[in-house]
Amino acid sequence: MDKNQKNRKILFYKNYFQDFFIKQNKKVKAKIVWTFSLIEDLQRVPETYLKHIENTDGLYEIRVQLGRDNYRIFCFFEQGQLVVLVNGFQKKTRKTPKKEIEMALKIKAEYESENK
Repeated sequence: MDKNQKNRKILFYKNYFQDFFIKQNKKVKAKIVWTFSLIEDLQRVPETYLKHIENTDGLYEIRVQLGRDNYRIFCFFEQGQLVVLVNGFQKKTRKTPKKEIEMALKIKAEYESENK
């Protein structure tokens, strides 16, 4: 495979992710961008960076860790290759908050109804 060829293409849906991203400091933004390029490039992405959220229909979280801070960015696959990013947040507890998952599922449903 051509080393410039990406395994995945990351797409953004509306401004959900950008609204989260612009509020982050320079180091967090750099780590998010680094994690995105890893996800685009690797054939098999380790769960450290991309994990399916249990009991959801195809919702994943991109996992970004910077020091002791953890960030999560929700996404899902479309047509096997596209990762569509929805909302993001800074994780402060061990479990992903239910309201964040519910919001991501709502955005995913909105995307799917617009792209039938």
